[in-house]
Amino acid sequence: MRRRWVKVLAITVTILAVLFTAADRIALRYANHEAAQLAKDKYSFTNGSTDVAIKGFPFLTQAAGGSFGHVSLTARKFYLDTTTNRQGGYLDVDRLHLDLHDVTVSSLSARTARANLATGTLTLTYKDLSDLVTRLAGSGPLHVSPAPGSDGQAARIKVTGTAGGNALNSAGTLLAQGTEISLTVPGAERATSSWRTSLPEGVDFTEARATKDGVEISLTGHQVTLGTSRFSR
Repeated sequence: MRRRWVKVLAITVTILAVLFTAADRIALRYANHEAAQLAKDKYSFTNGSTDVAIKGFPFLTQAAGGSFGHVSLTARKFYLDTTTNRQGGYLDVDRLHLDLHDVTVSSLSARTARANLATGTLTLTYKDLSDLVTRLAGSGPLHVSPAPGSDGQAARIKVTGTAGGNALNSAGTLLAQGTEISLTVPGAERATSSWRTSLPEGVDFTEARATKDGVEISLTGHQVTLGTSRFSR
């Protein structure tokens, strides 16, 4: 009789564990989807794809406490309009990735959260930058490639091709400061253009560098507000 009781108990515990794990994963998928949709709506990623991944197990325990150790946000293939909204001046972003650490929410229904630390990168491909400078020049094609001399928040790029019927071989600068990206190409018809990036409050650009695959911009933030701003009513 005792062996049977132990066997029944073991089977019951196993079934409950499986059901809890299944419920935990279902709840996690729902939360990831809802958080991704909120991020798309808040930060204007609606023209691309957005994924949110809440790390750690079990999710339900973290949700009950309103505290998550690590949450990642990735937005792909979206674009930014120029600060002056000039037609054709949009900037394609290949990927924006943020790692959010020590995230707290006041309730499961809250549309805002806080993260103690945020780090990440924003990546621009040379193909997209080549298409951009060609559109800005109104002729071309122009080709963007890496150039030496990136320093701090200024990435150096090389722009070659034909602009306005003239050969162009220029060293340009892509500057990332605050939440704004600006591109300067000496010799081009529209030498400078700027774009504002919608980022969580407290996150800013900290470095820009030209790599072999594209321009990579680093982001960092402390005491970051996600979703609704703490200054909003």
